[in-house]
Amino acid sequence: MTQVAVVTGGGGGIGLAIAARVVSEGGAVVIGDLNEARGREAVEQLGDRAGFVRADVALESDVEALITAAVDRFGQVDAMFNNAGVGGAFGPITEQTVEAWDATFEINVRSVFLGTKHAARQMIAQGSGGAIVNTASVAGLSGGGGPQAYSAAKAAVIGFTKATAVELAEHRIRVNAVCPGAVYTELLHRGRPEQTDAWRVQLQPWPDRGEPEMIADVACWLASDEARFVTGDAVVADGGLMAATPRLLDHDLQHLKRMTGIAYGNTGRDAEVRRL
Repeated sequence: MTQVAVVTGGGGGIGLAIAARVVSEGGAVVIGDLNEARGREAVEQLGDRAGFVRADVALESDVEALITAAVDRFGQVDAMFNNAGVGGAFGPITEQTVEAWDATFEINVRSVFLGTKHAARQMIAQGSGGAIVNTASVAGLSGGGGPQAYSAAKAAVIGFTKATAVELAEHRIRVNAVCPGAVYTELLHRGRPEQTDAWRVQLQPWPDRGEPEMIADVACWLASDEARFVTGDAVVADGGLMAATPRLLDHDLQHLKRMTGIAYGNTGRDAEVRRL
């Protein structure tokens, strides 16, 4: 398993599950998160093999400092998990603002670029290769997988993953993405998991809830030597959701046309919502 990993958005949800998996297998992790309280709580939970840096993943200086902190404390970076993201802009395209659209791409796409740039720079300097795993989404694979801005951003992450996998292969750095479906985090259920249950059982063929640990299993496998011949891939982990895409499309169209705004997930920033 990975010796030293950096995880953005590691204060909760999928990011925390990834960090916990790394530590449980004897590795070390540095978490980057905008929500300082959640980040520090996560480190207390994980123990002395974990560190925390408050980071706005849309700012290059913060992402660079995150990588530097991992090297300063643990000596190297073997894996980069570009996991931080928000639900972002939602609502009818005719009602969305440029500001909400741009913020969605800054947090969900620019962050992946910055994390890859600075992690790859460090890995190349180390000369021993590495692995980069980007959290994308089934929303990047289907027009019915999420709001327009979120779908477009996650599609960009998948395209970026493939392009950088080709570029970095000569340095023995593998780049892959994991595409979760309906995973029970605050980003999905916004504190109301029972409402999510109501539509999940209609849309998702597999009977179990998607849990952060399930995605962490896939992400950590992609970062491990067991996946040493896998690069440039976007691995779907969705309980069969994409196999039932027509259902998903109908749900999104009905749900999203009644409001507009932007959601900031677990960052600590309040969502902005306008009912139509």
